[in-house]
Amino acid sequence: MLRIKKNDIVAVIAGKDKGKQGRVIQVLVAENRVLVEGINQVKKHRRRTQQNQQHAGIVQMDRPIAFSNLMVVCKGCNGPVRTAFLVQKDNTKTRVCKKCNEPI
Repeated sequence: MLRIKKNDIVAVIAGKDKGKQGRVIQVLVAENRVLVEGINQVKKHRRRTQQNQQHAGIVQMDRPIAFSNLMVVCKGCNGPVRTAFLVQKDNTKTRVCKKCNEPI
């Protein structure tokens, strides 16, 4: 089971965007990378074609960032925390914060 999932709020702990927070858009499991909204943005030069009439020129886009450079943000602690897995009585796994034991 993955520690980071789609629509989680994550904090960057290493790299050029260290300290920033964003929402997970997509998880790329095979590449061990995550696409986060507003993080690791690059500029790409796009040529005008029939498919992208309005997106010609220099466009800013998000690039995937490695799993190891991210931590989940806990709503209770209001900061980046480590996560643990807790098995409920109905045999379902849930992710919990290791600091405050609150479900994420």
